[in-house]
Amino acid sequence: MINLRRKGCTDIWNAALCEGATFCEDDIPFCPTTAKALPTAIITWDNAVCLYNKVIRCKNDWFRHNAFVCFYIDDHKFDGGNGVWKNPQRALKILRHFAGVITPDFSTYQDFPDPIKRTATYRMRTLGYWFGKNGIAVINNVRWGTPETYSYCFSGVPEKSIVAVSTVGGSPRKLRNRSRFENGLAEMVRKLSPHTILVYGSAKYSCFEKLKEQGIVIRSYPSKMAQAFERRKNEQR
Repeated sequence: MINLRRKGCTDIWNAALCEGATFCEDDIPFCPTTAKALPTAIITWDNAVCLYNKVIRCKNDWFRHNAFVCFYIDDHKFDGGNGVWKNPQRALKILRHFAGVITPDFSTYQDFPDPIKRTATYRMRTLGYWFGKNGIAVINNVRWGTPETYSYCFSGVPEKSIVAVSTVGGSPRKLRNRSRFENGLAEMVRKLSPHTILVYGSAKYSCFEKLKEQGIVIRSYPSKMAQAFERRKNEQR
């Protein structure tokens, strides 16, 4: 742990977010699952921010939306200058108005250098731990890459708990990425033994059917795009 009490030390690393955390052998902070119930709905971070800004402008400081916030969107929409890592206090202020959070989904693309992918995992768990410490209901997002990430990408997530994954974007919708997704999913189940897996996007894949047969609860939530298509379809009727 960085000694932030040294004279002239400014916490540019967000080390204070880990205060009180338990660390795994690879120095990934352990992020407890603090949610007591499954989400009734899931909303993306960018939509949550829009909703927050709208109601705050109306002076409605006490509003509460009965949905969990997820980060299954492009990184630039939640990371960067005023993003959740650079400005966690702002993120916490917004999240307090929602039912809970699925921890941020920092990307671990196949062509990223390994240190960047490790950092993404570290930041997921760090923010999740800190949100939970500050009273937010937390469910861990699990994100893996190619097989070399298996040694750390599941670190810091409780065993036999609820976890969340996403099927939006490239995998497993694109056939060329499906085996990578399925292999990582199988490894996650082997290492974490979750009793429930939340799926943001379609769960109509054989890999999830096999997990249901093992007794694992699979709960899917429509993506933002799927909801938009459904609204458009209803408007055309």
